[in-house]
Amino acid sequence: MFFRFFTDLKRDYGLFSLATRAHINDFLLFTMQSQSVIRMHARDALADFQGHSLPVNTWHSLCGTWSSANGVAQLWVNGMPSSRRFTHSGQSISGTPMTILGQEQDTYGGGFDAQQSFVGMISDVHMWDQVLSPCEIRRYTNNLNFIPGNVFNWRALDFQIAGQVLVENKQDECKNLKG
Repeated sequence: MFFRFFTDLKRDYGLFSLATRAHINDFLLFTMQSQSVIRMHARDALADFQGHSLPVNTWHSLCGTWSSANGVAQLWVNGMPSSRRFTHSGQSISGTPMTILGQEQDTYGGGFDAQQSFVGMISDVHMWDQVLSPCEIRRYTNNLNFIPGNVFNWRALDFQIAGQVLVENKQDECKNLKG
């Protein structure tokens, strides 16, 4: 799972929540700003990744990897790897997924807490059914040519909007500005 985000929030918030009927936190990424922790759930097992500063008003890239075979989870924040943690192993995600950006699901497709909602911008969401190599993660982080996600591909995403959401095309960077 890989994406970019931008916010000015200084409180805890959910970024990505994938639930199935069997597992509310089948794959979840949640920031705990007050503790400099990013929490990852895989099949309802959690791993806390400590010491990740996410300065406000800055774009961040976040990659969460998890192998169902051995249960190893790892975060990459702005291209820098975390230590690895063991979570749940032996079962891959199965069932009909419900995926929510910017909010944690406390029930399948609902049970939202407004105090944990993300306010900001999310872009370039990709998810694969395998753990990416460090080289591929760096390619994504550095905006180089990378293989789009085979589970979620931001460029071909079918989605529904709920609440106050603005969808806009990616703006080209200004080149050769004079002034």
